[in-house]
Amino acid sequence: MNLFVIRNRRRFYIGLALLIAALAGFAVLAWPARDRPPVALYSSLPIYWNESASVTDLLDSKQPPPWPRTALERDWRLAPLDTLAGADSGAAGENGSLTSYKRLLLAQPRALAPAENVALDDWVRRGGHLLLFADPFLTGDTHFAIGDKRRPQDVALLSPILSRWGLELRYDMDQPQGERRVAVAGSELPINQAGQFVLAPTDRKAPATCTLSAQGIVADCAIGEGRALIVADAALFEPQHVTDGAELLRDLARRAFND
Repeated sequence: MNLFVIRNRRRFYIGLALLIAALAGFAVLAWPARDRPPVALYSSLPIYWNESASVTDLLDSKQPPPWPRTALERDWRLAPLDTLAGADSGAAGENGSLTSYKRLLLAQPRALAPAENVALDDWVRRGGHLLLFADPFLTGDTHFAIGDKRRPQDVALLSPILSRWGLELRYDMDQPQGERRVAVAGSELPINQAGQFVLAPTDRKAPATCTLSAQGIVADCAIGEGRALIVADAALFEPQHVTDGAELLRDLARRAFND
């Protein structure tokens, strides 16, 4: 079988999987949103909206929602935030501030401002539940060139907050290229050029306790009264994982968000 046929067959199956997921998603989103617990979302990845060159194109698009949104909104209602340090009056965007929520999905965010690092740390310590994807070398495709503000964050820049929680994110430049899988909670997590966490000293006045698993790719941290489940890779969100990634993403979210 030649390469042209293989590529087109792969595209056909990915497209079919996206269509099936979209149909299931529209049925799920028809359920009353008020019946699903809210989850704040702060990300540079196309999780809530598809990538688009302009707001007009985005609104006119006939594409179904991104599969991660469809998967997550089977259990929760996503609420995108513009910042993590907004006031309770709603300065953080149409869905209010981080303090209005008990759960947060932070996926490959842009570099956090000092005030956002403080706000995030305080929020977790007061009982917030966080699911964080911090990829030191993002491998997913994007329509936008380097330097375009719409481009997903290529490198996770979260050292201040990770250090505060007793973690250091490292990246091995000599690791094998291409996707592979690691065992996480009984499932196989796809990773590609992943990072690795190592434990580091924490501030004795603000201790955090982290447990590492999956070869250091996953950290589960008790921080004050809250919790953070942190993954050193974001390949899970890539389009080809529309079929095998949905349940794994939901499982990780349940681990992080359920009290």
